[in-house]
Amino acid sequence: MAGSAVRGCRNFLQQAGGLSDVRLCRQLFSLAFAARRDVTEGQAQGPLSSFPGCGSPRRCISINAAGIGERKTALEEFEEDEADFIKPKFLIEDEGVNVVATRGVNIMHDPWWNKGTAFSEAERDRLALRGLLPPRVTTMEDQILRIMEDYRTRNTNALGRWRMLRSLHERNETLYYTILCNNVARMAPIIYTPTVGEACEKYSELFRRSRGMYFSAKDLPEFHAMVHNWPSEHVDVVCVTDGSRVLGLGDLGIQGMGISIGKLDLYVAAGGIHPSRILPVAIDVGTDNETLRQDPFYLGLNQPRLQGEEYFRVVDGFMEAIFNRWPRCLVQFEDFQTRYAKRLLNRYKGIYRVFNDDIQGTASVALAGLLSAFSAQGGELRKKKVLIAGAGSAGVGVASVLARAMAQESEGFGGATGFENIYMLDKDGLITESRKMPDDVMLFAKRHSTENGIREGLSLEETIRLIKPDALLGLSTVGGLFSENVLKAMKDSTERPIVMPLSNPTANAECTAKEVFSVVGAQAIFASGSPFDDVSLPGGNIGHANQGNNMYLFPGRSGVLSVTPHGTLSLAHQATLAVAGQL
Repeated sequence: MAGSAVRGCRNFLQQAGGLSDVRLCRQLFSLAFAARRDVTEGQAQGPLSSFPGCGSPRRCISINAAGIGERKTALEEFEEDEADFIKPKFLIEDEGVNVVATRGVNIMHDPWWNKGTAFSEAERDRLALRGLLPPRVTTMEDQILRIMEDYRTRNTNALGRWRMLRSLHERNETLYYTILCNNVARMAPIIYTPTVGEACEKYSELFRRSRGMYFSAKDLPEFHAMVHNWPSEHVDVVCVTDGSRVLGLGDLGIQGMGISIGKLDLYVAAGGIHPSRILPVAIDVGTDNETLRQDPFYLGLNQPRLQGEEYFRVVDGFMEAIFNRWPRCLVQFEDFQTRYAKRLLNRYKGIYRVFNDDIQGTASVALAGLLSAFSAQGGELRKKKVLIAGAGSAGVGVASVLARAMAQESEGFGGATGFENIYMLDKDGLITESRKMPDDVMLFAKRHSTENGIREGLSLEETIRLIKPDALLGLSTVGGLFSENVLKAMKDSTERPIVMPLSNPTANAECTAKEVFSVVGAQAIFASGSPFDDVSLPGGNIGHANQGNNMYLFPGRSGVLSVTPHGTLSLAHQATLAVAGQL
């Protein structure tokens, strides 16, 4: 049963050329849901069919002491653009009933049910809202126009727009997600990178109303009980961070919650998951950021981070509690420090459905960009040389998936491992076999050689001039690392150099699009983690500043991963390669 959906997923991915990024993610998630429906023999376990991208609307009824009446849902007030993406035709139609247990000001203060001034005359009477709202009944379109006018004219600062959208999210989810789904491209840089980085840095200061759940080390004995405090009976995706390595900003403690919220908003907008089926989480084990611990506004535990077995006990308790209540959900690990990221993934992947976006998501999008860029360069993948600046979890994840792709292409040419042509540097320079580093890093360590000049600690520029790579990837979080001399070395190394500064946020990008095209010229192939404007070049040419960000893949890719049996990642890997080949 599951096999037919899996084959359908693979066939779709192989034929996905020409789809937009958002459309591809939604199709991918829809096929993933079909696979899970097959596995569960027809039991509906996926996203509700009442949200954009997830089939037809369901009919919702408000029930309370005053009577019964109809209530519009988000999709009923959301006019779907048929040209934007294809509706999945196979999702279960849900004609269920929603019971509204609250009335009056309580329903107005509940973002899941609040409709603002769109409550009808009958609803105002039935729900005891008469006199609590201005007399005019407005439509969803009226509300959207009011919000977008404010967004365009009165909130021109990026952080100001983030605050505005968060405020809307906290009071009216239907309106918030309707606007977000209609403006994903425009608002993604606000709710996600690069703006979310600044928002996380100021999260405690900006805090107004709680969203998601906080699993604090001091509450460990209560995890199994407190998980039932979350009001939704069904959760499909949990995005969790311990705040230890938020983007490239370091240890932000509990303030990493901002990235969990932003990621899940994209699952809704691009992956089609119903908003009631997502759960943002921050695990609080303390922080080693002394500035935060001295900040009177900081909302997390005022203690150094737990380490070792104490740390694992907290994360183990969280995982057990989450999967005890929602055994079929997917947990996405987000922005965990390098020392624990891979260990946690390996610890749980044979037991639970887990996904690490920094390792697997970054690897997927980097591979997608590289395959496309190598196609433009010409030549065989197995012969390409790639230099990666940054040996953390993201850098190692990219190197590993690229090595696998190279090895697969090399099977008919002697079975090369794929490690030979991938070079890695960290703050101490080129990594060679003389280092003592984690095993997954040492797979890419090079042997000292007087013949070819390979030696420990070569600088970035020296390494480029020595090995002449076809592509340079930045995963170091060191802003400005790709200096003018480094870019000149890349210009001399190959006819069409690939430069991909993938670190976020913008301040941590290894270089800008303007710097690359100014030095390398129109022949450069550029992609970055944070968005940059295209660059005007002499002769009327345009240097295209492509964006290679995880948000183009993780909503759909995680949908595929969530349907695979525990610990089985082959489908997710094949899906990644298939999607990468289409971008």
